[in-house]
Amino acid sequence: MPHRDAELEADSFIETACAKVNVALHVRARRDDGYHALESLFVFAEHGDRLIGWATDDGAIDLVIDGPFGEALDAGPGNLVVKAARALQSYLGEQRGAAIRLTKVLPVASGIGGGSADAAATLRLLVRLWDVRIDDGELAALALDLGSDVPACIASVTQLVTGRGEGLARHAVEGLAGMAMLLVNPGVAVPTGQVFAGWDRQDRGPLDAGSLNALIGSGRNDLESPAIVVAPVIAEVLACLNAQPGLVLARMSGSGATCFALFEDDIALADAAMAVRIAHPDWWVMETRIGAA
Repeated sequence: MPHRDAELEADSFIETACAKVNVALHVRARRDDGYHALESLFVFAEHGDRLIGWATDDGAIDLVIDGPFGEALDAGPGNLVVKAARALQSYLGEQRGAAIRLTKVLPVASGIGGGSADAAATLRLLVRLWDVRIDDGELAALALDLGSDVPACIASVTQLVTGRGEGLARHAVEGLAGMAMLLVNPGVAVPTGQVFAGWDRQDRGPLDAGSLNALIGSGRNDLESPAIVVAPVIAEVLACLNAQPGLVLARMSGSGATCFALFEDDIALADAAMAVRIAHPDWWVMETRIGAA
């Protein structure tokens, strides 16, 4: 499970909504229900948004948002945090409510599962806050109703994800856990639906996640090309990352526009982060590492 900070005070709990990264994302087909059949290896960064919550007796779900990207979100009923809280509350018949503060560190609509991770962290937070019991399968079904990436974000460990997000299998890849990782976003929000609509519907083959070398050599992100059509600056981000010394792999995550780079060690990571910040001071940059498998 994701790292949890110590309790801030007696009646509060904290959850980290770890950033999700698609090391590879193969789009195999468009399904009859309008979703796409995907094969992807999800890993999770050690860092992400932060949620802190307190139980209340009035049944209300009150959300306050702060942080670097807080102004980009509405704290009303359309927010995924509120939707997740209401869904769990309704499913359990829970009479208590919660006051939640979301500190938004990850950029919005950026391909690293920020909203999905926030929803999943909300479910984990409230299960603890209300001290309730819910079966893993029930929680996964509830999560899938909130969004395709939400079930995988519940555990936030390295997983093979198939279908529209309902097929989950924990999957360790030797050498991947703990790897130094740089996340870079050029400040452009990319609509997921528009990127999927631009996919050329060509099945380029299954995902081989048997080793890190296989992921590097034959893995791909089939949404990269249509995302670059929507936001050409993504190609500039990838070119910048591919030019960095000590690079192991650079690729776009999800439907963009965030790209990730894996490095041989922390020194190469720090040097690359500095180089990107100097060359592009307006880009968002996060130094992190891949969490536990």
